[in-house]
Amino acid sequence: MELPIVNSNGSPIDTIEVDDGVFDVPMNQTLVHQAMVIYQLNQRQGTHSTRTRAEVSGGGKKPWIQKHTGRARQGSIRSPQWRHGGIAFGPKPRDYRKTLPRAMRRKALQCVLSEKIRSQRLICIDSLDSLDGRTKSMKRLLENLNIAGSVLVVTEESQQNVARAGGNLKPVWTLPSDLVNANDVLKRQTVLITVDAIRRIAELCTAPRFRARRAASEVAE
Repeated sequence: MELPIVNSNGSPIDTIEVDDGVFDVPMNQTLVHQAMVIYQLNQRQGTHSTRTRAEVSGGGKKPWIQKHTGRARQGSIRSPQWRHGGIAFGPKPRDYRKTLPRAMRRKALQCVLSEKIRSQRLICIDSLDSLDGRTKSMKRLLENLNIAGSVLVVTEESQQNVARAGGNLKPVWTLPSDLVNANDVLKRQTVLITVDAIRRIAELCTAPRFRARRAASEVAE
């Protein structure tokens, strides 16, 4: 598959050959949904907490005697049924994190990137050297590329001038290629990616799982 490459003025200048096994993958909605749920779960801090009847102040004395008052039996004014009482079965701090196998993460990313290409929502640019760290340089670039709405800007490595240029624009989100995931791609309408970044993503998606472990075992032998 060939993708057109544009410059900072929006004019096509060249094409790039990409791997069909990475950027032309059929959509797997079940896998992408599972990946999205796990990504969102991992973003939850889980610091919510409510006080039980043992943690609220007061309530040490029995409000009234057990019998002969005509009222219901009460043992503490801090029971859950009382105002200002403790919370029964309320949320407590917990860890929501779940793991997704590496092969499934890669496949989900390939699915959403392929869908962006099919819907013509992925723009490959030769470089982002025109960004000087100021917001107006990012706005000028997006206008030249006719990009409206939310956009994910992907670079090969973290670039401070790109991050600073898009930092004040709410619809703009910048990421290095190593941190791109299916959740961030789906949340933005358009993906603006450099040539070096798209090559890096293709390399990461096709890299063997146990390359480092194999290399270590071969050295040991």
